[in-house]
Amino acid sequence: MTLNPYTITGLAIVLTVVVMALLADFIAPYSPIEVSGRELEHPNSLHIMGTDNLGRDVFSRVVYGARTVLIVVFTAVILSGALGAVLGLVSGYIGGALDKVLSFVMDSLYAFPSLILAIALSVALGPNAFNAAIAIAITYIPTYFRMVRGQVLSIKNEAFVEMARALGLSTTRIMFRYILPHLMQTLAVVFSMNSADAVLTEAALSFFGLTVQPPTPDWGFDLYKGRGFILSGAWWMLAFPGGMITLLALGFALLSEGISQSYAVERIE
Repeated sequence: MTLNPYTITGLAIVLTVVVMALLADFIAPYSPIEVSGRELEHPNSLHIMGTDNLGRDVFSRVVYGARTVLIVVFTAVILSGALGAVLGLVSGYIGGALDKVLSFVMDSLYAFPSLILAIALSVALGPNAFNAAIAIAITYIPTYFRMVRGQVLSIKNEAFVEMARALGLSTTRIMFRYILPHLMQTLAVVFSMNSADAVLTEAALSFFGLTVQPPTPDWGFDLYKGRGFILSGAWWMLAFPGGMITLLALGFALLSEGISQSYAVERIE
């Protein structure tokens, strides 16, 4: 895969946030949950993003909040990618009654608006980060399933698959050794695309208090708290967490676009 401006820019944004999350203990100047200044201080030399209504440093909360967001997002997309790919692979290759049942279930899930489904599942499972990741993962499984199943239906009759069957190889080996590698390009695009959407979904869940509980730092939750002080002139409580949500989602979206364009160029060549 060749790198293009979209891929480079998206990767730079995502890696910057990842490094920020990993090195939060060294980057953040203050504790994200303890008072470090006066209430609602404007951005200044001591608090470069100001303080919130409790006197906590907004920059420190933004830095530590990246951990919560990335943990939920990566857990969700990895779970949904693994389950959706396996189910789509099995459904498309084996076919028959199993394919009809799985397709019906996935189409039923796909019919629900993803955010509403994620909220309903988070409420049912309980408000914490792991449950939020599971809820988001369930909403994305049908996307992987549909993409993989469609690819498998066109690949399973190719000559190399027929040859593998003629050699007496097991169904499992044919699916995971010979067919799955041909799906990696599609999975890479869907993975980065869903990651962008998962950032926004996680922010929405935490905005409604369904991801973490106070005083744990989280961009969506801090966005919710900041909205009550915007009319008081404390714009920084809203701007910086919201800006980070937008930036990370943009990074994943650019990465997805870059990967898609790179594979398109390779197919033409």
